[in-house]
Amino acid sequence: MPNSRFSLSRRSLLGATAGAGALAAAGGMSVLSAPASAAAPKAGAPMAGALRYKVGDFEITALLDGYLDVTPDLVVGYDASEGERLRGDAMIEGEALRIPVNAFLVNTGERLVLVDAGTSDALGPTMGRLPTALEAAGVTPDQIDALLITHMHPDHLFGAIDGDGKPVFSNAELILPEVDNAFWFDDAAMNGAPEQFKPFFLGARRAAEAYKDKQTLVSGDKEILPGVQSMALPGHTPGHSGYLFDSNGETLVIAGDIIHMTVYQFAKPDWGIGFDIDSGQAAETRKKFFDQAASEKLFFAGAHIPFPGMGRVARDGDGYRFVAANWPYAY
Repeated sequence: MPNSRFSLSRRSLLGATAGAGALAAAGGMSVLSAPASAAAPKAGAPMAGALRYKVGDFEITALLDGYLDVTPDLVVGYDASEGERLRGDAMIEGEALRIPVNAFLVNTGERLVLVDAGTSDALGPTMGRLPTALEAAGVTPDQIDALLITHMHPDHLFGAIDGDGKPVFSNAELILPEVDNAFWFDDAAMNGAPEQFKPFFLGARRAAEAYKDKQTLVSGDKEILPGVQSMALPGHTPGHSGYLFDSNGETLVIAGDIIHMTVYQFAKPDWGIGFDIDSGQAAETRKKFFDQAASEKLFFAGAHIPFPGMGRVARDGDGYRFVAANWPYAY
């Protein structure tokens, strides 16, 4: 496996330098000056991902935890000719799709709320960058008041604890979907799962138990904090949830894993991913959400939509297309 990439397939499910010259005009011709005596050093690492947006009086910061490369053999319902066409339309070379893992920080003015906790070291070296992104946003983990989890998969929950199993967000209340929590703590479900998924159960339990003294379980569509409502979006996991943020008549729905592969699933919402617990239900939930989002011009965010992961969805023939948000220079 190359050091800079973690390619995710069914087989491996777990497994510009600054310029030195200056352009000058001389005698009507452009020439390059002599190179400087020492080139600027290369950074050697990507910049932290953190971008802000306003929704009413709420300040939303998109945070990038990293990325995964997903190959077509992990796509449920995949059609090779359609997949090749869609990748060609998107000008993507090769078969693997690179998908980001986003989290979202919401400053309501009264609370700092983090939606999803990132991955830590659970899924390879291209992940676990949320702490750096938070630092770039000027926030320390102990400032987080509430940690909202869309579902208890590794890339959404495992970053909530450190290597010793201690809470990273020491002052935060952990808010979990009740149905998801019941599923990941169900021994029968774990014993019946494929071997490669059993660490998901154990890791989810370990992270949740670290916050057992500051934990709230939520279910259905209800207000859980002022201006924050949970939204049941089942299928990807039994209790997979979104969160609706409402301030001064403006809304944002953070819809978790409603979609994983934007190149495929907006056009082909019936296609799923091998991580879906119930792929059929996930597809029905996705189509229902997309239909609502298109009808209401709903502003929404996704954990695996290209960073910063916010925008709207529009109907496009028998499918849909994503319209990315315009990012303000200032607000």
